[in-house]
Amino acid sequence: MSEITVTLPDGSELSVPEGATVEDAAYEIGTGLGDDTVAGKIDGELVDKATSVSDGAAIEIVTESADEYRDVLRHTAAHVFGQALQRAYPEAKLAIGPSTDDGFYYDVSGVKLDESDLEAIEAEMEEIVAADYELVREERSREAAREAYPDNPFKREILDTEAAGEDPVSFYVQDGWADLCQGPHVGSTGEIGAVSLLEISQAYWRGEEDNESLTRVYGTAFENEAQLEAFIQKREEAKERDHRKIGREMDLFSVPDHSPGCVHFHPPGMTIRRELEEYIREKNRELGYQEVKTPELNKAELWKPTGHYDAFKEDGEMFAWEQDGTEYGLKPMNCANHAHVYGDERHSYRDLPLKYAEFGTCYRNEQSGELSGMLRVRGFTQDDGHAFLREDQLREELLAHVRVIEEIYDSFGFDVEYVLETKGDDAIGSGEIWETATDALRNALETEGLEYEVEAGEAAFYGPKIGVNAIDALDRSWTIGTVQVDFNIPERLDLAYVSEANEQERPVAIHRALLGSFERFMAVLIEHFKGNFPTWLAPEQVRVLPISDDQLGYAESVAADIRAAGFRVEIEDRDMTVGRKIRAGHDDRVPYMLIVGSDEADAETVSVRDRQEREINDVEPSVFLDHLRTERDQKSENPYFVPMQKH
Repeated sequence: MSEITVTLPDGSELSVPEGATVEDAAYEIGTGLGDDTVAGKIDGELVDKATSVSDGAAIEIVTESADEYRDVLRHTAAHVFGQALQRAYPEAKLAIGPSTDDGFYYDVSGVKLDESDLEAIEAEMEEIVAADYELVREERSREAAREAYPDNPFKREILDTEAAGEDPVSFYVQDGWADLCQGPHVGSTGEIGAVSLLEISQAYWRGEEDNESLTRVYGTAFENEAQLEAFIQKREEAKERDHRKIGREMDLFSVPDHSPGCVHFHPPGMTIRRELEEYIREKNRELGYQEVKTPELNKAELWKPTGHYDAFKEDGEMFAWEQDGTEYGLKPMNCANHAHVYGDERHSYRDLPLKYAEFGTCYRNEQSGELSGMLRVRGFTQDDGHAFLREDQLREELLAHVRVIEEIYDSFGFDVEYVLETKGDDAIGSGEIWETATDALRNALETEGLEYEVEAGEAAFYGPKIGVNAIDALDRSWTIGTVQVDFNIPERLDLAYVSEANEQERPVAIHRALLGSFERFMAVLIEHFKGNFPTWLAPEQVRVLPISDDQLGYAESVAADIRAAGFRVEIEDRDMTVGRKIRAGHDDRVPYMLIVGSDEADAETVSVRDRQEREINDVEPSVFLDHLRTERDQKSENPYFVPMQKH
């Protein structure tokens, strides 16, 4: 029998018989590994362990200890949900049911469900889990597959699209119930240790608004009850931190129906945004950027040479229309405009690097069902920047950008994960320039001693990227900042500079967004801090609480000095007890409250109370102001403040 060669994750090669499966390969590595194999990955794609491997394929073995095992478990839980649903509602039609980062969902039609139905369906799921049904992979002809779904247009469409040309196709069967599926799955329903149905929402088939509206049921599954309980607890905490909830409580923003996907910043929210803008301006100055402003409305012709027009029009993401025989659009990104600013003048090698920064508002036509507060929007403002430089300046510039990103995220108390996204199938330009660009990004990360993951094939079509993922207080990962190296767009837009040898040369471009977009970053920030912003960001930094109207004059004098020093301060002059005033300050998430009674007024001092309910009496206002200045200037990464020392 002839043999083929496959590559293992450590780079070593393994010879296996032609037609061998992932499981066969695992047994070739070792009997124990073969016995423990649950699934596999072929060229990065999760597959059933019975899938055949081909010559030259890169394979990984998935066991219960692998990160991917939970994806397999949750995919099986989706099938358990499908069986339980159709036991209770035989008329239900199943669409798709994938695993997700937090669990799984299944889109269904033909049955009306609400939250009150979930408990009974979950109980049915638990019975299926307890029965420990074996999951068996079956191959059926396309004709038999279509006969299995005589009145299910969703499965039939899957047969005609994703499974087009496949014959036979795979089903997974448990207790006589079957579902069209590529897998993989665990061996039996009993391997699911704990399952829970979470919520119901609406979704369009294929995510397109013109298609049928479906009911989406979300659930999750874990290896045991303890893991599920920990997840539920964290989920409840996430609800309390939801930026939409806190945004309403603090009057930070709204997204009204007349502006779907476009954020209205209210005065307190705008205060935070302005502080962030000034912080990024400071970092831009450190990096040598000059601020520009470019229009949101442009002729669509602007984006055609770069390839953005085709990319965004194909995905339906660009807002575009024709007027007087000319196509116009709202810009989906800023880079073409910044390239125009660069190309508007002749440049020498001595001028470089030239760096343009903009708080540029962009628009992308996200599906309405995918919009979510400030996290997923149609209109957003990026802290965008583009540097045009000589190739010999690339290493130094990338290091400077990475170091500033480290400083920024440290100031907010985020742990950071770095991801290197490499060349994908839609890449433009030569392999040589992609290799140069990728090596430059990799060198910057490694020079700084930063750990990173490689996401092969995930880069934008014009250049590789470092993705900056912020880890928040609930250990959730949010992709926010980016740094990209681009040799292609300068070429396509015919950008140039005059070299020392008096010849025309192409600049290299760095695309970077330190925070990403203000909308998304603020959403993450709200949830990370639970609205308890560090003092420099807090919309209201200090509240003065006179115990009675007799101290109102002194309170106003204290507040005036604080305001004159550049801080945001209010006086609580409502007719309430001091206890109620303190509770109101805590509810409003004010970092500091200054309590002034007759003793404080006579001594010209204040009692300082912080959000952790620590209080220090007999503090001179000037001493408190010094502390406040230090805290503001340091931009402490800790949202809960160190006790002030009495002077």
